[in-house]
Amino acid sequence: MRTTKPALLLSLMIAVLQGAIACGQENDSRLDKELEAGLNKQINEEMFSSYLYLSMAAYFESANLPGFANWMRVQTQEETRHAMMFFDYVNRRNGRVLLTEIEAPQVKWKSPLDAFTAAYEHEKHISSRIRSLVKHARGQSDDSTDNFLQWFVAEQVEEEDSTYKIVQQLKLVGDDRAALFLIDRELAMRVLPPNPAPAAP
Repeated sequence: MRTTKPALLLSLMIAVLQGAIACGQENDSRLDKELEAGLNKQINEEMFSSYLYLSMAAYFESANLPGFANWMRVQTQEETRHAMMFFDYVNRRNGRVLLTEIEAPQVKWKSPLDAFTAAYEHEKHISSRIRSLVKHARGQSDDSTDNFLQWFVAEQVEEEDSTYKIVQQLKLVGDDRAALFLIDRELAMRVLPPNPAPAAP
């Protein structure tokens, strides 16, 4: 008995649909829930970083150090940009971005050295957070997230290095106001670099 054309067409449509479902299951791009929560936490961490550096900019403005304030303003913009990278990545992976309350930052420091030492310590904290996310991504065999995070691994090397070098400069000048003015003039030249582009999943 021959299969009629409508029946044959229906059989083909069912086969195609089943294949599409199977393919979708094999290539499910959704994030592991714990990893998704970690990435959401990192959005908060990056936004707090932005808030912290803006607070430092305000401190330097009050101390009549506009160059230092400029450096922190640029840092604030960078951290906000980082937060949006995580925001976009979670969305691209069909995750759910959940924003949480941002902790209030410190508002006073004893000196420029004290502020930049705090910035350096904070960058070390962020580096630790990124390493933890990499470890989790690899534990889930999530190559896409691992690849995405490698940009931040490299970025944190630069972030730690830049703050560490300024800390060392400030230690060298001590209470020398003329030397502090020269550092302030140097930091006033910092500008926001072009928008980076981490690899897409």
